[in-house]
Amino acid sequence: MNPSTALARAVVSALMAAGVREVVLCPGSRNAPLSFAVHDAARAGLLRLHTRIDERTAGFLALGLTRVGSRAAVMCTSGTAVANLLPAVMEAAHAGVDLVVVTADRPARMRGTGANQTTDQVGVFGAFAATTVLEAGDAGAVEIGRAGGPVHLNVHLDEPLVPEDAWTDAAADSWEMTWRDEHAESVGLPAGPRTVVVAGDDAGPPARVLAEAAGWPLLAEPTSGARTGDHAIRTYRLLLGSDLGERIERVVVAGHPTLSRPVARLLARADVEVVSLRARGLWSARPFPVALEADRFVAAAGDPGWLEEWREADRSVGRQLDRLLGAEPDLTPYEVAGAVSRALPAGGLLHVGASSPIRDLDLMVARYAVGDRRKVIANRGLAGIDGTVSSAIGAALGRPRSTRALALVGDVTFLHDATGLVLGPREERPDLTVVVVNDNGGSIFSMLEQGAEEHRDSFDTLFGTPHDVDLASLCAATRTPHLRVRSLPELEQALASPNGGIEVVEAVVRRDNRRDLDARISALRPGPR
Repeated sequence: MNPSTALARAVVSALMAAGVREVVLCPGSRNAPLSFAVHDAARAGLLRLHTRIDERTAGFLALGLTRVGSRAAVMCTSGTAVANLLPAVMEAAHAGVDLVVVTADRPARMRGTGANQTTDQVGVFGAFAATTVLEAGDAGAVEIGRAGGPVHLNVHLDEPLVPEDAWTDAAADSWEMTWRDEHAESVGLPAGPRTVVVAGDDAGPPARVLAEAAGWPLLAEPTSGARTGDHAIRTYRLLLGSDLGERIERVVVAGHPTLSRPVARLLARADVEVVSLRARGLWSARPFPVALEADRFVAAAGDPGWLEEWREADRSVGRQLDRLLGAEPDLTPYEVAGAVSRALPAGGLLHVGASSPIRDLDLMVARYAVGDRRKVIANRGLAGIDGTVSSAIGAALGRPRSTRALALVGDVTFLHDATGLVLGPREERPDLTVVVVNDNGGSIFSMLEQGAEEHRDSFDTLFGTPHDVDLASLCAATRTPHLRVRSLPELEQALASPNGGIEVVEAVVRRDNRRDLDARISALRPGPR
């Protein structure tokens, strides 16, 4: 066979040997050898093939697939196509997701000659991916390992770019991976000072287990994987501004906390001891005095009165918050987040967009029981809005046994990845309900310094950015079912009656009162029953 076909088949064989069972492919000429090889492997039932016309969408689709455990690779042609994968690679690097990126390239001799679609792709992702360059002579020795983050294979392919015949003897080897050192000694932490456990993104169940064993309050973000059980404090973000928050003496940090300024201020306090459980991803070694492996960490039981104080304060502020929202005449973003949270059944999947929705959800997560296997995820490595729709579709495809798949996103996030809804007629469509909180712009900025009254004249131009897009028409263009709701009962009814496939529920809310609403919520403090 010709050298490019041999190399392409070796790459696909190595992908399968490394556990890749999902490939997202973007069309191109230079990557034709890879395309034919992966098509033959998919036809043999060795992997599942997804095709997309937008490389950024493809990258985040592969990211979503990988995040839920279906290791995926994304393939594209040379030139600017490669650059469009950078946002997904950066997110994967910071989140510690093992995304595999395969880029076709011209032979090295063509660089600097003015050849079409030829640039320097070697190391294009910098420190965000471990790069391997493959040429025709490497067909017999292609290996792909697990790097704790993205892996980039830059494959030099020369003409001819099409095979002489089909690949009929493709095979997938088995692949296993051991996550931990079972022989490591545990490190203990005494009960000592008043302690809370902060569980950020991807903290996992160890954070909850630790809090329960030590009798400490658990301040867990929605995507921590630890927001279950009766130690989780719903309104922790508000309580950190109270006297209770001021009395914290020690914090154990798990995962990657990103949502809350009060948490960031807590971790920066000079009078608070911070103990860190190591997180996955780029720059995971935090600048804290102590960093421990989660599975090697035990703690002595603390003062039960400390936990009960947090629970009582949480019940008080939670009741006030629910009364405040119930008195609002219009549907609020918080109520949308709460409704989506309640609609997520045991065994369900929820992908949450960045900006306001995940922070709204943080205050409104329903009390979930331990062991119900709900999976709440988000792109929190860099917390950008890129590719959220595609990531949600990828996660739903990669977790087909979910009892229900939901996504909660803002309108700007939805528009930013509208191409995620562009699926060809042969493409598999998961059952996924995408709830879009539409306030016609970027409401999160209204709650920050930029939203202050003195910046009112320039706010919409610079930050609010109203778009006036008719989401129903946009959905119609991609034949995506759409429903617009304006009240909580309408939303709850829509969530209770999914139609199957990918569908969009647009929840229309106000933006003009968001700063005032957030200020009233932030002012809530524990009080008498």
